[in-house]
Amino acid sequence: MEELVGLREGSSGNPVTLQELWGPCPRIRRGIRGGLEWLKQKLFRVGEDWYFLMTLGVLMALISYAMSFTVGRVVRAHKWLYREIGEGHLLRYLSWAVYPIALVSFSSGFSQSITPFSGGSGIPELKTILSGVVLEDYLDIKNFGAKVVGLTCTLASGSTIFLGKVGPFVHLSVMMAAYLGRVRTATTGEPENKSKQNEMLVAAAAVGVATVFAAPFSGVLFSIEVMSSHFSVWDYWRGFFAATCGAFMFRLLAVFNSEQETITSLFKTNFRVDIPFDLPEIFFFVVLGAICGVLSCAYLFCQRMFLGFVKTNPLASKLLATSKPLYSALAALVLASITYPPGVGRFMASRRPTPPLPQLSMKEHLDTLFDNNSWALMTQNSSPPWPAEPDPQNLWFEWYHPRFTIFGTLTFFLVMKFWMLILATTIPIPAGYFMPIFIYGAAAGRLIGEALSLAFPEGIVAGGVTNPIMPGGYALAGAAAFSGAVTHTISTALLAFEMTGQIVHALPVLMAVLAANAIAQSCQPSFYDGTIIVKKLPYLPWIRCRKISSHRVIVEHFMNCGVNTLAKDTPLEEVVKVVTSTDLAEYPLVESAESQILLGTVRRAALVQALQAEPLSRAPGHQQCLQDILATGCPVEPVTLLLSPETSLHQAHNLFELLNLQFLFVTSRGRAVGTVSWAELKKAISNLTNPPAPK
Repeated sequence: MEELVGLREGSSGNPVTLQELWGPCPRIRRGIRGGLEWLKQKLFRVGEDWYFLMTLGVLMALISYAMSFTVGRVVRAHKWLYREIGEGHLLRYLSWAVYPIALVSFSSGFSQSITPFSGGSGIPELKTILSGVVLEDYLDIKNFGAKVVGLTCTLASGSTIFLGKVGPFVHLSVMMAAYLGRVRTATTGEPENKSKQNEMLVAAAAVGVATVFAAPFSGVLFSIEVMSSHFSVWDYWRGFFAATCGAFMFRLLAVFNSEQETITSLFKTNFRVDIPFDLPEIFFFVVLGAICGVLSCAYLFCQRMFLGFVKTNPLASKLLATSKPLYSALAALVLASITYPPGVGRFMASRRPTPPLPQLSMKEHLDTLFDNNSWALMTQNSSPPWPAEPDPQNLWFEWYHPRFTIFGTLTFFLVMKFWMLILATTIPIPAGYFMPIFIYGAAAGRLIGEALSLAFPEGIVAGGVTNPIMPGGYALAGAAAFSGAVTHTISTALLAFEMTGQIVHALPVLMAVLAANAIAQSCQPSFYDGTIIVKKLPYLPWIRCRKISSHRVIVEHFMNCGVNTLAKDTPLEEVVKVVTSTDLAEYPLVESAESQILLGTVRRAALVQALQAEPLSRAPGHQQCLQDILATGCPVEPVTLLLSPETSLHQAHNLFELLNLQFLFVTSRGRAVGTVSWAELKKAISNLTNPPAPK
């Protein structure tokens, strides 16, 4: 039966049903229906930023949790094999060494066979991409699959290789954002927007950190400090929203899998809250920061030199070029032999040479180092009873050896891990390097804290009250300071608070991080910048010289004065010679050869196409020139941004970094007098930092 319709009295609009006319409160219902339609259009319109960012955060959280779940099962299988293999030293050594060697070799071979760009952390390449350089295939989706499989195998090798997942996960998150961006562009039919893409990539970098540590605040700040030289506040909400979605989903999955009762921090600590430290201890925290700064300079220098040596050494470079799995297997063999528990490994947080706990995991390393009890005082007069079975509450026993003491094992751990971490960074596998240096800094801080607790067993007297020193607080400060100095970031202090869920050491930790950064940034480039230098990736260095005299360096002093211009009255024969003898992507167009007034640029591809479509005329008395080609429709692009010869080096550098520029023309009163590119800027900055010897 057809529904009856009608018109409202005095209305010439669309007909309405009688049910709507006679229903109760028709105006209110129409208002609610209209509001819901508006809300539906705003919230569920494909292509909205929040929809994109939420999808990105949830997907990366699922991948991160699935990867951690898989790695946990593989590591458990390794422990079972080590336990069931028997008492023979040879079989036990083989079960200990072959497992990580096979995983690392497969990780290197598989990832490199899919794409050669899946090795390492990926952050140096991302810094280069976000600075405006196009690196083909680094954000390709096939690289995503190769890196996921390779990283899972790397993490499954456990503490033997001692590598993490932060850097690769930042790369994975950015690759996923680039893929989702292409899907959104294809769905909505909108043209590709380079600026919009960069905004999403920066937000994706925050998601990568947040879904590893469940730390959205420090994830956003860390991505800003590491990935960008300038940051738009408009992108703030994107980063925080996506990082929050990812961190929430990551911890929620742990609750669903009955690993946690509720959403909590990743590493639990029991620091004293009422008086976590005495005022005089601030001095020791600053000293700890300075020690971490000096230590980071030594680490960064040695790591960069060794990476350069591996790339230039004939044997090592040949292995890396032709047999990456073989090089990876040899490096893994060295690391596995050193960490073998019945051997040297028993002095490196692996005292128990027998199953079922052959070595602490990376999470257990931090759990023990953040312990608020003083191990030195607990073992000062007598050896503690060795438990028959490993106690999760007393894993610190793995750091104690009666012949070596706590100070011996911590010192030996720091000395050995120093060169072992450097060796591990050269293995061509997908791996992160932040977590290892975070643990290394925690061990350094723990050593200082144990020494202070032994020097002041009752605590430092402040105001007539004494409070015992907590070495765990120094381990927290050391972890944040050393990792911050190596990466040249301050947000590691906030990351330490979010990872542990306690902020009682906020001031001393921040002061230690600042002291460490002050030393490291004045002496060495960061870990990621050093990798960029060794890999010879295109990048624009900072101007570290801040003297007043540096502001007197102007563009005229370092610009390239050899400008290949094309005048409108240039004969076509000369145009053909210029195009065939040079490989520039675009040519500056000037009014005439005499005036050199810059009019715009002509792209090489468009010029070649126009020349091919317009054959040279051989008519007597008529000479074709470039203006004839331009009149046929060859486009001339305007130059919207120019430099003046009087522009300072600092101003030019800021423009290049802020707008991701690669090249600018220099004009004086409209005349083209030179060009400035990254090459000229790099040379000027180098001369400023290391002035050439006078002739």
